[in-house]
Amino acid sequence: MSSTMDSHPAPAAGRRALISGMGALLALAAVPALAGDPATLPPDAGPHARQLLRWITGTGDHQGRPFAVVDKPAARIHVFSAQAHWMGSTPVLLGAAHGDHSVPGIGERPLARIRPAERTTPAGRFAAEPGRNLHGEEIVWIDYDAAVSLHRVRNANAAERRLQRLASSRVQDRRISYGCINVPEAFYNQWIAPGLGMAGGVVYILPDTDPFASIFVAASTYP
Repeated sequence: MSSTMDSHPAPAAGRRALISGMGALLALAAVPALAGDPATLPPDAGPHARQLLRWITGTGDHQGRPFAVVDKPAARIHVFSAQAHWMGSTPVLLGAAHGDHSVPGIGERPLARIRPAERTTPAGRFAAEPGRNLHGEEIVWIDYDAAVSLHRVRNANAAERRLQRLASSRVQDRRISYGCINVPEAFYNQWIAPGLGMAGGVVYILPDTDPFASIFVAASTYP
């Protein structure tokens, strides 16, 4: 595999300046955990995220491992401990194109050869594993073959204004990546790195075009 999607690091000086300007907004966007509160989601979490969580915790599908639920329609991630305690939620950047499947072989292509319509974040249940990209940065692999990972937001291309997009209240503003899931750096360091980033776990990604029941068949009928 040549690289992960969105793998280019931002210049240090520019990155510090952008983080300084957007830090307060991103801090407000992330929802902290309620310590010891199991299987809880923020009040604004969607019905499919709640249905999926009931199924995960009711059946133990996460197999006692840390897990995350990515709500693509809302462009948010909800992170849980191995004991299914909600740790926190935050806006995320997702693939620029709507769609719930990765194009076969896309992980072997250079970014320049990935067409706009192919820049999707796939939906489904993924066994996530910690790793590093070619720049040595810590990431969480979601689908290695498709080069889809969960990582700290990068601002390699200032014109994309990724930090500003993360702080936007408009979901469509947060559709910008080649398929990877970008989260605020502070949130990644606090809630993802110690769990999914250390031992791996499970990442569940809700669909944005396919029916929920076609991706999560068992969860869709769970009481």
